[in-house]
Amino acid sequence: MWDAEKVSSPLSPLVDHAEVRQRVMAIRDAGGSLFLVKEEGRSVENREIWSVSFGRGPFVVLMWSQMHGDEPTATSALFDLYEYIRRHQHEPAVAHLLNQLTVHTVPMLNPDGAERFQRRNVQNIDINRDALDLATPEARLLKALRDSLNPQVGYNLHNQNWRTSVGPPMMGAAISLLSVAYDEARSMNDGRVLTKKLGAVIRDALEPYALGRIGRYDDSFEPRAFGDQLTLVGTPVLLIETGPWPDANPDPTLVKLNYVALVRSLHALADGSVHHADPARYDSLPENSGGGFHTVIRGATVTRTEGETPQVIDVGLVGVRRVRLENGKRTAVLNLTVAGAGDLTASATSFDINAAGQVLARRTQGAAVGAVVSVAAVDLVITTGATVPADLMLLTPQSDGRYRVERIVTSEVVLGVK
Repeated sequence: MWDAEKVSSPLSPLVDHAEVRQRVMAIRDAGGSLFLVKEEGRSVENREIWSVSFGRGPFVVLMWSQMHGDEPTATSALFDLYEYIRRHQHEPAVAHLLNQLTVHTVPMLNPDGAERFQRRNVQNIDINRDALDLATPEARLLKALRDSLNPQVGYNLHNQNWRTSVGPPMMGAAISLLSVAYDEARSMNDGRVLTKKLGAVIRDALEPYALGRIGRYDDSFEPRAFGDQLTLVGTPVLLIETGPWPDANPDPTLVKLNYVALVRSLHALADGSVHHADPARYDSLPENSGGGFHTVIRGATVTRTEGETPQVIDVGLVGVRRVRLENGKRTAVLNLTVAGAGDLTASATSFDINAAGQVLARRTQGAAVGAVVSVAAVDLVITTGATVPADLMLLTPQSDGRYRVERIVTSEVVLGVK
């Protein structure tokens, strides 16, 4: 259904406040009583923050996305959720959902951060650590919305570090869940049981698409965080974090996973099947770990310091997506850095490069695949670190002592422009 009916953009990092405005205004201008679009307030830089609501039932749900400006996947999924409700509103299951639930959503809580594709707001404050101080207008807006609606459950929608892994065997954590705690003792009450059961429903819904790629966060209490504070005051929160996916453009699959999670869990709340879910299915999810890579170059011959004997090892590249703002255009890029070396067979990775029999070198300016280069033109020393750009070449030694360029890896890949 998502494949046939999606309306989300194919590259979530390029979704800006202007696109969100256009989409919510289209929903509002379509008229009718299905959706209520409301401006809930303004950001520091005076950008509108909207809510989109649907349903008329007694059970109230609150969802918010992109409180971190560089975490856009669920924002795209929410627009697909609205389209699902619009298209299928008269079908029995959706009509029942609309009669049982009232769902309030905030598709972009941090529009100033989204404009810059940065985690924090324009005050350089992490909104998700502002639940006590309420120093940001965005945090005050979210608290006021919670207090006015008194929802029975909340969904806190995020993206996580792409190094987040789950296993064994270790794989990138495409989706990680957290039934949020409300005290240091991680006590259980009816609300936490409900969010664990929702986690179980989502696990069962997503495993056919992402088996082995669903994880669970440690539930240590963080009093500054919104999920923890809202759970403490009576709105139990389920955190959904979106991570890596092994595709050149991971967004469509990741948006689909969010869509399936939201649609399935809302139906479970509406029809009561959530109460039959087994919370042990949530508890038995493997806990997140780190250390994953975007790409691992396996079995290359590598020299790590000047004069060192070359070794056959693996080299791990970390990928981070960024958005550049130039001349009124948004350019989404993937930046790769050389972040690890050694035996990486147990590390999660989205992509593997088999470099057996090849030598890894720094990329030479002007080098092209298929070219034969001299020893003097090649820098064989490969350093690692979070800021070391992955400008690399894989070379095959030739009988005359020169090297043939087999592959070039660049530190920046352009994903799209808007």
